Amino acid sequence: MRNTTVGGQAVIEGVMMRGLKGIATAVRNPEGEIVVHHDDTKPLSQKNAFFRWPLVRGAVALVDSMRIGIKSLNWSASIFGEEEEPTKFEVFLKDKFGEKGEKIIETLTLIFSLGLSVLLFFVLPTLITGLLRRYDFPAIVLNITEAVLRLSIFIGYLYGISKLKDIYRVFQYHGAEHKAIICYENEMDLTVENVRSCTRYHERCGTNFMFLVMAVSIVVFSFTGWTHPVIRIVTRILLLPLISGITYEILRWLGKTKGPLQTAIAYPGMMLQRLTTKEPLDEMLEVSIRALKEAEGLMEIEQHS
Repeated sequence: MRNTTVGGQAVIEGVMMRGLKGIATAVRNPEGEIVVHHDDTKPLSQKNAFFRWPLVRGAVALVDSMRIGIKSLNWSASIFGEEEEPTKFEVFLKDKFGEKGEKIIETLTLIFSLGLSVLLFFVLPTLITGLLRRYDFPAIVLNITEAVLRLSIFIGYLYGISKLKDIYRVFQYHGAEHKAIICYENEMDLTVENVRSCTRYHERCGTNFMFLVMAVSIVVFSFTGWTHPVIRIVTRILLLPLISGITYEILRWLGKTKGPLQTAIAYPGMMLQRLTTKEPLDEMLEVSIRALKEAEGLMEIEQHS
């Protein structure tokens, strides 16, 4: 079993991989060719030793993955001419700050995406559950209700988007990403046949991470009580870095060790991957293999062998 931390995500008609040699995004363009983009963006964990501390590195990794993911999605969209016309605000930022304007736009996009997720999966369940306080339900009932609502919204969201045609193809590429990584971890040759034979479910998937965030938040929020609605919302937002940090450490542990306990903890997230990953076509597997080889520097080895 190869010890590796390579990971990635699906993009429009392609796959992004992060490996030993950096970030590589492979996309099959309208002409049917595989085109590759290399991104030399350094992980935040390499810029400050504090960002590598346990519990801290989880929140940093979440921001990092979203930041890189947005850049990869934008690049893949540009291959198909799907980039939207810049708004007047975006034009103003680029004119005012030059190259830094692009980074400001990426940062604002990241903040918006993260804020929308917090609003939908954390603030909304808290506000809805807060309406039950007038009936003098005990705190444990409110906590259970909030947890059920949060998980229901999350699963309902995944189910809903999985039914969209364009998203279905993205989920196929997500499956292709997992299959390639699992094939690589099992030290098998990265051929379409070998990758196809591998499972599309992986313990270190972002879907597992999001489900575990929900599960860990249930435990952590149970200690905060039910006070004023504003205080509850602020408390939950402030605790999110800690929750993502705990979740990240659990996910690392699941990836490094095997056993009945690990299997039980990973099982719900693995089952949710039935929604977020679909069986890919062979042409999709070719793209995922190319992205993985580029990210791990295997293309260079093949060219010199």
